[in-house]
Amino acid sequence: MPREVTGGDGTVWSCAQAYAGLGEGEAAERAEAQGGSVEVVCTPSGGAKTVRLELAAGWEESLGDEELVREIESRRET
Repeated sequence: MPREVTGGDGTVWSCAQAYAGLGEGEAAERAEAQGGSVEVVCTPSGGAKTVRLELAAGWEESLGDEELVREIESRRET
C-alpha cells in the first residue's frame, strides 16, 4: 500500500517500494543484495516529476513523514 506525504509546496507524494509486486522473499533478497536498502518510487499529485529514492529497508515504519519529504525534496533538486 502506498504511503502519502505532502511536501512544503502542497504537492502530495504517493510513495511505494519499487519491488512491491514481488514476493516477500524476492524483495528481501534484492534489499539484501543492495546492502539493506530498497528502491522507493514517489509519484506526485501534480506536474512534478516522479522521484526515485534509495532508502533503508523498513522505511515505511522507521522514516517519519518530515524525513521522507526532505528525502524527496533533496532528490528533486539534483
